[in-house]
Amino acid sequence: MAKMINTKYGYVTPQEAEMDAHLDKWMKRRAKQHGAFSLEKNKEVQHETTSICKNQWY
Repeated sequence: MAKMINTKYGYVTPQEAEMDAHLDKWMKRRAKQHGAFSLEKNKEVQHETTSICKNQWY
């Protein structure tokens, strides 16, 4: 049986730990490419939705 490693996902095999690390890096890079962490983009979306709500009520 393979030696188990304690990660943030629990105890996993070395191969699973390597795959999890690779997937985490890929997800962060993918999110960065699409502006998931962009504060400017989030402010624009929030502003548009609040202005629509205000127009509907008044």
